[in-house]
Amino acid sequence: MSSADEGRQARMIDEMRGFIKKVLADPTIPAKCMEIARRLHNEENADQKIADEISSTTTIRIPEVMSEADQLFIDVINEVLEDEAALY
Repeated sequence: MSSADEGRQARMIDEMRGFIKKVLADPTIPAKCMEIARRLHNEENADQKIADEISSTTTIRIPEVMSEADQLFIDVINEVLEDEAALY
């Protein structure tokens, strides 16, 4: 693995650690994030709209230009929505 890859991976891990701390400090965050995602997932540019609303209504901050960790978080939200849809 190159040093650039290692640096990118270290940044992603640091971001995810910070995110996990915020979730553990406020356990209402996952429910809020999923409520937002359920409401907006069918809209055009849904990922950005979801990220914007999560940023404006929780302590999670997702910038307009998402990092890999931010995009991973949005991808996981979408996977949870797909799993929910598969159950019905």
